[in-house]
Amino acid sequence: MTASRLLPTLAFAILALITLPGAASAQQVDMSGADQPGYIADDADEQLSPQFQRQMVFFRTAEPPGTIVIQTSERYLYLVQGNNRALRYGIGVGRDGFQWQGLLKISRKAEWPDWTPPPEMIERQPYLPRFMAGGPGNPLGARAFYLGATVYRIHGTNQPQTIGTAVSSGCFRLVNADVVDLYGRVPVGTKVVVRQRPEL
Repeated sequence: MTASRLLPTLAFAILALITLPGAASAQQVDMSGADQPGYIADDADEQLSPQFQRQMVFFRTAEPPGTIVIQTSERYLYLVQGNNRALRYGIGVGRDGFQWQGLLKISRKAEWPDWTPPPEMIERQPYLPRFMAGGPGNPLGARAFYLGATVYRIHGTNQPQTIGTAVSSGCFRLVNADVVDLYGRVPVGTKVVVRQRPEL
């Protein structure tokens, strides 16, 4: 990681320490976590290890083609193709205490979405901006799918090194190339099934 790529993140952390009341020391700002507004990944960061690269796989499910199935424990998102096949994407998932399961539908899609962290996230991470316009340094990445009326999303990321890990606040992240690919394949209204463990 070069110094020039760290500058936006470090500058933002320093600015937050100076301007936010009650921010007394650098130890209070967790910059090792999932959200680093302003960080811009380079092409090398976007190269995933083979197990998390987008690929067609065998996948047995009763869900119809076009359904998204997220297996949190596996760190994979599957787009069901039918005939026991699915397009599999490596993802990052929620950290301990922020994982969930359920059935939702995609209620909205956005290209280079703006980011407005919810109040509960700002309470946990007071250094975060209250609003950030879409762009390469935005934690939502190149595309976002909004899940029902919840605060959760499937989205890109400016931190591709977190794919395969559990560090988010409950959203599911893909590298930007993968979220752009998925964006072109699924419409608003797509069924999304989130599971903690695979079906037996």
